[in-house]
Amino acid sequence: MPLATASKIRALRRDFKTGAAIADLLGVNRSQVTRWLRGAGIDPLNAERIDLLELVWASLLRQYEPAAARAWLFGLNPHLGDRRPIDLVRAGRAEELLRAIRAERAESFA
Repeated sequence: MPLATASKIRALRRDFKTGAAIADLLGVNRSQVTRWLRGAGIDPLNAERIDLLELVWASLLRQYEPAAARAWLFGLNPHLGDRRPIDLVRAGRAEELLRAIRAERAESFA
C-alpha cells in the first residue's frame, strides 16, 4: 500500500478515534481497515474513497470544529439536494462535495 494512503488512514483514525469509525464512514468491513493499517494492499476504489474522505475532512476542518464537521458529513445538506455528504464520499462524488463546501464557506462570509 502506498505510504500516503496508509498515512491518511492513520490520520483519519486519529480524528475519528477508531478504525471502526473509518470503516463505517467508507462503508467497508471493520476488519478491512485493520488489514490496511497492517500493510495489506488496497484496491483503487477504496483508495479513491480514502483520498476523498481525507480531502473533504481537511476542507471541513478549515471551516468547522471537529464535532460540527462530523455533523456536516452525516446531516442532510441542501447544497447536495438534501443528501448526506458521507453517501457522496462513498459514491466518489468529489465535485459535488467540494462545491457544497465552497458554497457553505461563501455563505459564512456573506
